[in-house]
Amino acid sequence: MKSWWRKDSPEPAAAPATALPVHHAEQVLRRLEWKVIMRLDGLLQGDYRTLLRGAGLDLADLREYQLHDDVRHIDWNVTARLQVPHVRVFTEDREMSAWFLVDLSPSVDFGSGDLRKRNVSAEFVAVLARLLTRHGNRVGAMLYGDGVEQVIPARSGRRHVLHLLHSMQDRVVTSEPGPTRLSDLLVSAASFIKRRSTVFVVSDFISEPGWEKPLAQLAQRHEVVAVRVLDPLELELPDLGLLTLRDAETGDQVVVDTHDTGFRKRFARIAAQREAELREALTRASVDALELSTDADLVDAIIRFVEMRKRRSQLAAGSLPAHLKRMA
Repeated sequence: MKSWWRKDSPEPAAAPATALPVHHAEQVLRRLEWKVIMRLDGLLQGDYRTLLRGAGLDLADLREYQLHDDVRHIDWNVTARLQVPHVRVFTEDREMSAWFLVDLSPSVDFGSGDLRKRNVSAEFVAVLARLLTRHGNRVGAMLYGDGVEQVIPARSGRRHVLHLLHSMQDRVVTSEPGPTRLSDLLVSAASFIKRRSTVFVVSDFISEPGWEKPLAQLAQRHEVVAVRVLDPLELELPDLGLLTLRDAETGDQVVVDTHDTGFRKRFARIAAQREAELREALTRASVDALELSTDADLVDAIIRFVEMRKRRSQLAAGSLPAHLKRMA
């Protein structure tokens, strides 16, 4: 399906009460610091570096294993070839950086509840950026609308996070929406971001085809996380009678009868097929995926993501999580 239909009312609806205010980045960030970041501090317990896994270590050398070495650093390929245990020696890069590639195309303006997908994206970026910059890391952003409209260089500090959030809020929405080409954003990022970084691609991934290859190429150099923003109504339509649906990116409209059980089933089937294709594409690109829904708790989603990365890192290092150790 080339485009995705959006629920829309016959007359323009007022912005939801909880939508991000246009010129109040300071108030928004302060609210997130009190209600979200403080919770994350307690739950992560200092394990924020998991969010930047692999971005802060560079392989410096290989040497023979010694008694005090961590067995998790053994290079098994070299060990098998030389028949002598060897370990990898790393140097830590303390100037870690993260980039947010933020999709602000028309389709992210959709939301069936109090929040739109754009609000969820902005809150996620603000929370992660503040969490990382507080520990001395640098964050930058590339904002995509009709194309790559703004590049915010990677810096640290709270004022920089405020500038990033304000830039997302203060973007002028085009009156002539067009199709999203996520590939343009990914290709631009690959050429612009020279230093190895953690890259968060924040999008609903409603785009013209062709973004899969640039995403995989970006992941060959950087640690890439696909942050997929969605709304429940994109997966299943309730029985609401006659609705006017509008494609957010082309403006095309159609009236549908959601009383029709067959229509709702076809809608759900197509949505499920798209979900499967999207997840398969992200798996082929070898990127981690974090899903953020407009009706879900942001803290819970981030914590689940961190725990997933931590478990996988433990398995890759040859150690088992505590609950699996008890079963062994």
